[in-house]
Amino acid sequence: MAVARRRLLMSAAAGSALAAVSTTELLAALTGPASAASPPGDVVGKISVGYQGWFACPGDGAPIGGWWHWSRDRFQPPSPSNTTIVSWPDMRELSRGYPTAYPNLGTGAPAELFSSYDQQTVDTHFRWMRDHNCDTAALQRFNPMGDEGPTRDAMAAKVRDAAERFGRKYYIMYDVTSWTNFQTEIKTDWSTKMSAHTASAAYARQNGRPVVCVWGFGFNDPGRPFPPAPCLDVVNWFKAQGCYVIGGVPTYWREGINDSRPGFLDVYHAFNMISPWMVGRTGTLDGLDWFYTNVNQPDRADCNARGIDYQPCVMPGDLSSGHRRHGDFYWRHLYNMIRLGAQGLYVSMFDEFNEGNQIAKTSETQATTPAGAGIRALDEDGTFCSSDYYLRITADGGRMLKGQLALTPVRPTPPVTGGPGPEPGRNLAAGRPTSESGHVQNYGSGNIVDGNQGSYWESPNHAFPQWVQVDLGAATAIGRVVLKLPPLPAWGARTQILAVRGSTDGASFGTLSASAGRRFDPASGNTVSVTFPAAPTRYVRLEFTGNTGWPAGQLSELEVYPS
Repeated sequence: MAVARRRLLMSAAAGSALAAVSTTELLAALTGPASAASPPGDVVGKISVGYQGWFACPGDGAPIGGWWHWSRDRFQPPSPSNTTIVSWPDMRELSRGYPTAYPNLGTGAPAELFSSYDQQTVDTHFRWMRDHNCDTAALQRFNPMGDEGPTRDAMAAKVRDAAERFGRKYYIMYDVTSWTNFQTEIKTDWSTKMSAHTASAAYARQNGRPVVCVWGFGFNDPGRPFPPAPCLDVVNWFKAQGCYVIGGVPTYWREGINDSRPGFLDVYHAFNMISPWMVGRTGTLDGLDWFYTNVNQPDRADCNARGIDYQPCVMPGDLSSGHRRHGDFYWRHLYNMIRLGAQGLYVSMFDEFNEGNQIAKTSETQATTPAGAGIRALDEDGTFCSSDYYLRITADGGRMLKGQLALTPVRPTPPVTGGPGPEPGRNLAAGRPTSESGHVQNYGSGNIVDGNQGSYWESPNHAFPQWVQVDLGAATAIGRVVLKLPPLPAWGARTQILAVRGSTDGASFGTLSASAGRRFDPASGNTVSVTFPAAPTRYVRLEFTGNTGWPAGQLSELEVYPS
């Protein structure tokens, strides 16, 4: 198995000097004519996402066999002591899961993982790309000459099929990590296998040429010890084949320091597009700003001066290290690179659950994460975020890149759909599905959302506690509920002891308003309003433990309002 390239970490404060670009030259390159940039295509002016597609499970039919990229020992099921992942995927839209040796989820359900080899998984991922403004997928391709080869060949076909079906573009991104004979074998692989994919209308083109990326030249680590000459030979060979060639290069490629070997400038300047790596370089907003000033601006000036397109890497942040700041880290990175004038953006990564920088749908809370396994969910900093949150940020970032959204440093994407922004006067519970602990006769829970104050729910008698709840359909920031009983004088005044509880997953409930006596009086319309601090909530539950007017929980209407 290839060594994951993202393991090479460098400090943002590594003390690099600015490139030898004068202030005058820098300003001219940044503000002058855009003649250096290629016209819009499938990577210029677009959001590209790195796609690993490298997860396999026993029984999925993948030639490689075993728990590929889920486990350190791929012939043993993944568990807290045998794992390569630090984040947990949201499995709800995937039709097939594979049982692991992880503890059950917080809900008690078995902990299952997906296989990239299932076409339905790839289709779901590309549907998410389509729905969230991800234009182009860069399919990772490590050394295909070993035991990974047949599986990676099959994944290329699956990705092609999904890209064609969902109207996305894709291209091959070779990673030369630990690929000793890359100079000859990469040419053979392209000529005999991968070039055939360029016949697809879904294969990415830029300036009329098929796109190919080579990632890893010039990195200063043992996995990529290659000298410049064979690297330059490969770049020029791909260009001679008529390809538009992207270079996945070190962060400090211009200076030949820190993560970059010296002596590679001729290699880098041979690429049509340069895409410097950034994962692991910083986890703070100040760090992103430091790179913007000291690295990205001189990078773009160098590229513009040589007619090379600039496609910086942007990242959501390592979830396992607490870098995300509920979306603010990702948005700052998008904002900085778009205000820089980058020709395109490369998001790292779509499905990189191994290093916690995935934008694919991810477990929202510990309820859908293996219990006690130490894996952070998206609410790790106390802010609930819907599983699709980082896809939605990507969509807004893509709109900002394309000028469809004004350039703004303020994140426009809310952590939950529907909030902030739902109309404050709209009853979110109206007509929504309900459930209950039980009811008598025909006084079912559906009556609490039917808009008719004359109908009501009544729980079994003499059997407290009882509960009734509504499903709002999506987690939304709410701050008030209104409770009603029939307004008729026959419904004499009474006090019901009840608590208001909320949940994002229907399994784990927190307290929105603690248990207390709520006074219902026909003189005031038999209506009680309960307010509480704003909280993202999908399921609103009322828990009844007493009623001075009848030995049961009773409710005519439950109205829920945004904060």
